[in-house]
Amino acid sequence: MAKIKIIQTGSPIRRDKTQRATLVGLGLNKMRKSIEVEDTPEVRGQVRKVAHLVSVETAA
Repeated sequence: MAKIKIIQTGSPIRRDKTQRATLVGLGLNKMRKSIEVEDTPEVRGQVRKVAHLVSVETAA
């Protein structure tokens, strides 16, 4: 499967607990931290939930 790179661009301060938990579930906890994960429907759903806090790129 393809991989995507997710970069945290927004702060979880003053956000819902569920949005914070989603960031932690993705492996993000600090600004500008990035991860590479498999592009699955589950991950896409998590990204959609916190779309205002992350940016997504295709991994090379």
